[in-house]
Amino acid sequence: MTDLWWKSAVVYQIYPRSFADADGDGMGDLRGIIEHLDHLAGLGVDVLWLSPIYPSPQDDNGYDISDYQNIEPIFGTLEIFDELLAGVHARGMKLIMDLVVNHSSDEHPWFADSRSSLSSDKRDWYWWRPAREGMEPGTPGAEPTNWGSAFGGSAWEYDEKTGEYYLHLFSKKQPDLNWENDEVRSAVYDMMNWWLDRGVDGFRMDVINMISKDVSLPDGRLTAGSSYGDGSPAYINGPRIHEFLQEMHAKVFAGRDAMLTVGEMPGVTVDEAKLFTDPARGEVDMVFQFDHVWADRGDDPWQLVPLQLTKLKAIFNRWQAGLAEVGWNSLYWNNHDQPRAVSRYGDDSPQFRVASAKMIGTVLHLHRGTPYVYQGEELGMTNYPFRTIADFRDIEALGHYAQAVDREGRTPEEVLTVLRARGRDNARTPMQWNSSANAGFTTGTPWLAANPNYPEINAAAQHDDPDSVYHYYRRLIELRHNEPAVVDGDFTMLLPNDERLYAFTRRLGSTELLVIGNFSGDSVTADIDGWSDAELVLTNLPAPSGLTLAPWQSVIYRRTV
Repeated sequence: MTDLWWKSAVVYQIYPRSFADADGDGMGDLRGIIEHLDHLAGLGVDVLWLSPIYPSPQDDNGYDISDYQNIEPIFGTLEIFDELLAGVHARGMKLIMDLVVNHSSDEHPWFADSRSSLSSDKRDWYWWRPAREGMEPGTPGAEPTNWGSAFGGSAWEYDEKTGEYYLHLFSKKQPDLNWENDEVRSAVYDMMNWWLDRGVDGFRMDVINMISKDVSLPDGRLTAGSSYGDGSPAYINGPRIHEFLQEMHAKVFAGRDAMLTVGEMPGVTVDEAKLFTDPARGEVDMVFQFDHVWADRGDDPWQLVPLQLTKLKAIFNRWQAGLAEVGWNSLYWNNHDQPRAVSRYGDDSPQFRVASAKMIGTVLHLHRGTPYVYQGEELGMTNYPFRTIADFRDIEALGHYAQAVDREGRTPEEVLTVLRARGRDNARTPMQWNSSANAGFTTGTPWLAANPNYPEINAAAQHDDPDSVYHYYRRLIELRHNEPAVVDGDFTMLLPNDERLYAFTRRLGSTELLVIGNFSGDSVTADIDGWSDAELVLTNLPAPSGLTLAPWQSVIYRRTV
């Protein structure tokens, strides 16, 4: 795997509607991205990943696609996209698109045809089923299975015209495509090749391990207090998933150079990930797993569970060990579906925000794998101070709020407490470019309010401050590019039972790196011998005395062994 370029790369995710608005309509757009490419090139990232920019009713902010081979007008045109792609390539970066093919929009022509009649040529392009035997179609409980949707409510929507239900694991406006149908797969592969021929450098594949389903569609297990059954055993890593991904690789990626494919795979295990990412199998280059971002979730989704550092370390250690010889890790704290990392894993108070943002970045980027930076992470952007449910825009937050309050009897404040800490809109507030109105994101009214701390936290101020989070991330990325041990070194976890210090070594040949992050507001001494004469490569605070780290401090040492 030594010749795989993406091993030493860093990927930057752009959420286009929140990145930069060039035309003043309150929504980010492609022209806005073009205007800020130098910010990204200066950071040193290698790949830009765009969340969906295709035509869409925007029910789930573009993850409900109505045309896979065009650009949503609020973002721009294909001509502007080509200009963006040329600008990315001119700066030595690559661009990957979001591939959303577990489901389409219900406004896609494929689905419009599919729902037009029981005899439609495209009826079998989606999952249609009659009502449960012996029950009246359209009545409560008559759904084909007891599955719940990820966004709240049933995973089945009744269609009066044809008298059947269609499956939607997410919004009712996101019907699931039936990958058992050869024509569906062929249409998807044709679309992917169309984008790659246009110059795109790969894909991030949304919930791609859900495309294969147990065709018997069995009822899911019910747990106490749940309104719906858990259908995931029937659609997470389904019976034909490896076949489908190998076919995709052969039909789309084989013979192309310098592509990047990453599969988002909720519920994937280490052993499964080894199969998905083994280069010899020809499936995907790496996967997004969720174990570490579920480390602070309890059995009750409406109770916040404090982060246990030892649990987090055990998860990372398991993945580092599991993919040490075969496969490859994706490394991330943030994305468009997660709250802000500095508010979740660090301390976003004015006293410690900068230090903790740098520290958690250090720990993540020094693992073995490809790091992903989500827009604003390089500035240490924080969670938004949401007041009421009216401040939220996310379909998931609104759906779960309604279900929890109206159907499950939760109090609004109980639900809001969790949404404020974990809600996806935390990541979707506008990028904070400068201290002008709306953080410099738009001259109009932003679709989602900017975080009120933008006068203090913004890119313009950090560009001018060599000690900023932005410049620290730039140094982290530079270290990955220049130090082979960061990319190819082995990984050894240290102090696994310490609840405050996260420590490990990376070793390649005679070079060994020691990485320590203090996940606490206390000064803590690391009980690690043999590093007194080592070179201090990078720290986020003044050099420590020995291995006594200040609150939220991180250090990287290097020695020859």
